[in-house]
Amino acid sequence: MLGARHRKIRPGLKQRRFRQRLSAYRESRGTRTRRRIPRAAVPSFFTLMNLFCGFLSLTLILESRFESAAWLIVLAGFFDVLDGMMARLTNGSSLFGVELDSMADIVSFGVAPSFLLYVFGLSAYGVPGVIVASLPAICGAVRLARFNVNFEGEKREFFTGLPIPVMALAIVAVILNVDNLYFLEPVVPGQLPVLIPMVVVLSGLMISNISFDTVPRPSANYMKRHPVKAGLYGLAVVLMIVLLELGVLVVVFTYLIIGIGRAIFLIVRAVAAAEIDDES
Repeated sequence: MLGARHRKIRPGLKQRRFRQRLSAYRESRGTRTRRRIPRAAVPSFFTLMNLFCGFLSLTLILESRFESAAWLIVLAGFFDVLDGMMARLTNGSSLFGVELDSMADIVSFGVAPSFLLYVFGLSAYGVPGVIVASLPAICGAVRLARFNVNFEGEKREFFTGLPIPVMALAIVAVILNVDNLYFLEPVVPGQLPVLIPMVVVLSGLMISNISFDTVPRPSANYMKRHPVKAGLYGLAVVLMIVLLELGVLVVVFTYLIIGIGRAIFLIVRAVAAAEIDDES
């Protein structure tokens, strides 16, 4: 009886206490300084979009939608470039970002191209086809691990070994242009005399010591110091936008020819210099 009378005298006591505690909590939260979004979050968002594109590419490969899967790998490359640009613009480079970028790259530019090669045609060759198809993923992982070990926090003008996104784009460019170029006619499922040696060479280039140009920073200072390179990269972007898959093929293989040609030139010059020294 007393308890019942007490509840009648003081109705809504629990509700008022709850509202008071809620108000006190809100006031205490209002006095605290809000945490700022870390700078690394901006480039990390584009890195995760890179990874998401790689995952979507894998799902489309399972559905035998090879062209769409290939374009998603190209889109992953676009996000990979934006990732690096945002890291430099926001000064958000970090070891966490480097590791996350490598994890995304091995999926989008290692596993996805390898799986694309296998499902597209290398599965017809049995165990040898599995081995060849796995090379981009395996050599790409080695390439990324070596890059992370040697990473010093500063962007250099040359990479040691072929960058894994370029390797992936080379494979994608060939598959996208199968129906457009007569010299790629043999590249069909089950008949891949051109693609198999190309995959082996591209995988070997990733773990080689050949130097390849890095993607330049979009700044006025870089354009002043390297006007030719800046113009060539600008032309490459225009070609890929206008010519689409053919533009990707031309740009990627021009990049490869420049890097390999420079390495051959340096070797020849070193051999010639050594012969001159021996004669003297």
